[in-house]
Amino acid sequence: MACEQALSLTSTALSPVPLVEVKLTLPSRIAIISPFVEQLMCFIAKFRNRGGSELDVEMALREALASAIVHGNRQDSRWSVYVTCRCTINGEVSITVEDGGQGFDPDAVADPTTTENRLLTQATKRLMDEVRFERRGAAVYMCKASYERPGSGKKKA
Repeated sequence: MACEQALSLTSTALSPVPLVEVKLTLPSRIAIISPFVEQLMCFIAKFRNRGGSELDVEMALREALASAIVHGNRQDSRWSVYVTCRCTINGEVSITVEDGGQGFDPDAVADPTTTENRLLTQATKRLMDEVRFERRGAAVYMCKASYERPGSGKKKA
């Protein structure tokens, strides 16, 4: 798979929990989505216990990549998609997918129930614990919380 990557181990004032961050750049080609997602999910699995939410993260990631490649970059191979994935040692994962497109207003999507629109805007919000559109919609930030609730020692359902 043709992509560039950078990996760092970090702990910041914004995140007192140590985390690992990987930054990846991939070409705007639909065919690269599946192998890319498989590799990134293997990376994420090293930081999360198997609890059933892996499929949520995978589906949200696939939709964000497809939207970036098809709608954002219009499948133009001269443009790249940029992915930042952060995993904390307690299992939280956050992913940002950015494209070079003009973006969109997620609140102004004409019909969020059409196949083309519903997955990134509605389904992704149900799959992940936090979803934000940034850069006028040209970037999507998604977060799946850790399994443990702070102070409880119990896993989330």
